[in-house]
Amino acid sequence: MNIILIGPPGAGKGTQSHFLEEKHGMIQLSTGDMLRTAIKHEEPVGLEAQSLMAAGKLVPDDLMVRMIEARIAKPDCARGFILDGFPRTVPQAEALDKMLVAQGKKLDAVIELKVDEAALIARVSGRFACANCGASYHDTYMPTTKPNVCDACGGKEFTRRPDDNAETMKARLEVFRIQTAPILPYYQAKGLLKVVDGMADMHDVTKAIEAVLNQTPA
Repeated sequence: MNIILIGPPGAGKGTQSHFLEEKHGMIQLSTGDMLRTAIKHEEPVGLEAQSLMAAGKLVPDDLMVRMIEARIAKPDCARGFILDGFPRTVPQAEALDKMLVAQGKKLDAVIELKVDEAALIARVSGRFACANCGASYHDTYMPTTKPNVCDACGGKEFTRRPDDNAETMKARLEVFRIQTAPILPYYQAKGLLKVVDGMADMHDVTKAIEAVLNQTPA
């Protein structure tokens, strides 16, 4: 099964993709990670993208689609893939559709993780992690049992992502509304768009996504 997960930063796309990988053998395809890997391994598309970026140019849609095409042709994608971070625009969605048709593949569902922006900002801006073992916490929703002591390993040093703050999140949400949200009507018109409450408990979100997949024709 091939799906797209859509939602703003912090909506939980990475977490839900991990669950889908474990249960269904699907492969999460983050275009950012794919691009970095292609550059690191000096693959043709990576070298092409690297030269464009070095010249201060954007990576064109056709190159991104070619990179995805090469990736989904690999054996580990035989059981399906989860696209995260692409498409972001209607032209990209159209280019993706053409490529998939040419490959004899299709999208089975486009799942939007719907969020409340104010609540999402509060959820993301309070995140921190143990610097030693990586265990995740939150100032309000999941603090350490003992102040400043990691529950998992007893570490006393913690880190926060530089962009996990209210100001940055507001800017990223604005970018999402302007650049990515317009593709939702595109997929809705195709009958592919399904909406899940991304603010629900993590396991309830997983169940809702599973329900969507179970209702999707093979």
